[in-house]
Amino acid sequence: MALRNGEVADLFDLLASLSELDGAIVHKVIAYRRAAEQFRTTAESVDRMAEEGRLTDLPGIGATIASKVDEIRATGTLQALEKLRERYPDGLVEMMGVPGVGPKTAKRLYAELGIDSPAALKAACEAGHLRELKGMGAKKEATILAALEAGGGPRKHVILLDHALDRAEMLVAALRAEPGCREAEIAGSLRRRKEVVGDVDLVASSDDPGPLLQRFAEHPGVQDVIALGEAKASVVLHDGLQVDLRVIDPSRWGSLLQHFTGSKAHNVALRERARDQGLSLSEHGFAPLGGGEPEPCAHEADVYRRLGLDWIPPELREDQGELAAAADGTLPILVELADIRGDLHGHTDASDGRATPEEMAAAAIACGLSYYAVTDHSKAVGMGIGLDPDKTVRNAARVRAAAEPLLAQGFHLLTGIEVDIMPGGVLDLPDEVLAELDWVVASAHGVRGQNRDELTASMIAAIEHPHVDVIAHPTGRLLDGRDPYDVDVEALIAACARTGTFLEVNANPKRLDLRPEHARAAINAGVRLCISSDAHRTEGLDVLRYGVDTARRGWATSDDIVNTRTWPEIRKLRKRG
Repeated sequence: MALRNGEVADLFDLLASLSELDGAIVHKVIAYRRAAEQFRTTAESVDRMAEEGRLTDLPGIGATIASKVDEIRATGTLQALEKLRERYPDGLVEMMGVPGVGPKTAKRLYAELGIDSPAALKAACEAGHLRELKGMGAKKEATILAALEAGGGPRKHVILLDHALDRAEMLVAALRAEPGCREAEIAGSLRRRKEVVGDVDLVASSDDPGPLLQRFAEHPGVQDVIALGEAKASVVLHDGLQVDLRVIDPSRWGSLLQHFTGSKAHNVALRERARDQGLSLSEHGFAPLGGGEPEPCAHEADVYRRLGLDWIPPELREDQGELAAAADGTLPILVELADIRGDLHGHTDASDGRATPEEMAAAAIACGLSYYAVTDHSKAVGMGIGLDPDKTVRNAARVRAAAEPLLAQGFHLLTGIEVDIMPGGVLDLPDEVLAELDWVVASAHGVRGQNRDELTASMIAAIEHPHVDVIAHPTGRLLDGRDPYDVDVEALIAACARTGTFLEVNANPKRLDLRPEHARAAINAGVRLCISSDAHRTEGLDVLRYGVDTARRGWATSDDIVNTRTWPEIRKLRKRG
């Protein structure tokens, strides 16, 4: 039986974690983790690619990693991994996922106290044993216990928007290319652009569904066929993602697409409105409440028109006032990717990026943008990647030198920084350095021992700083690895409204921070938003589309977004303009 991509990825993830525990060089650990991510998200079968000698065609996969995959195919495991498992129980890897417990702490707890699992760690905290260790203390023990009691620990793998959308668009393109397909579209939470999805729903219309369903089940991206019927097929892709396809007669296309897009709350509100008009609404169309055959809608807009509503964009279908706006003609004209003129948060090889300023500028120009702000990290971000004041000044000079020849093309390469917000709201760079930069992004990269009130006060102090243009990824969440900070977002929004500071919608699919509800609250308070890529390599600019999706879910128009404007317009708009 062929190996699943997820099985190979899990082994590399475990190898990375145990190697980290064992003190392996950081580059080896990073290589294993990148391999795991690549294998988990690859559309094609890793097993088949290895058999055909094509694994090294994947980005970042070299001969060494490919040979380890061959070893897994031959033995079901890795010799290096089994040696590490003899030394460290798998429970230590789970412990490393608990906030406050990294590799060094996990290894020490195992060596000195014999703690080998999250359950044993919780018992030791409750008994007060951790505070007995030198350098640990009661506060650290309480922090770890609180994380464990809050459910902190290893997270299940989640399906992020970018991954699900990539697979869904691949399959929809294949369906549309089939002669018997009349229409095909993404449905469900993915069409509404939710940041995390459970599975993928597709809908299609055809006069002859059988052959279309059969061809779908035979797609090379499919590993297993769960069900194959006359109107529906369910499959599992090589990356473990389940995809359900429903195929209907073209006359019912609009009814089905609307129904299976959802959300549930939106559809309930539509059904209630239909009942008020003496109608029953379902995926089959409209029928009189007294009974009778349903009358389907061939176009989705017909469903809304029949109920006296304007067509509602999928991103707004959450029963959050969109029906009332559709009834009185006040739905917003949502921002689109084509409206974005530039990117105001990105990195280069001066900190943790992978490209020069010139290369990032070329990538931005290729995306049709007219400006790009180089906002490398300040020193306090840690990990040895940030810039101190002298390096910040030198990097700004480097960026200005790269920017000069680009002005003839009408492109602005901007000097900037992503400066850390320290406890108390002190910024990680002096004011005289910040004043010399075109653009200042301020970020809190960790709670740093602050409680909710302290963290909120620190961020508000940064918002009030005269040189700070925007607060980046305000809640610090990572959808596949970290809960949002305990911070009063409403207070941050109020401070931004008072000072004219912008808030960021970070387009990285692992962040998508601000959340849509916070974006909408900010807009309602008069705060403008920046949609930023936070790119660390040239291809990272492609994620701007997901930031636009998130802003649309927050009811954002083009006017609500700062970087739908030219750079000269932004300079006048910001608080120091």
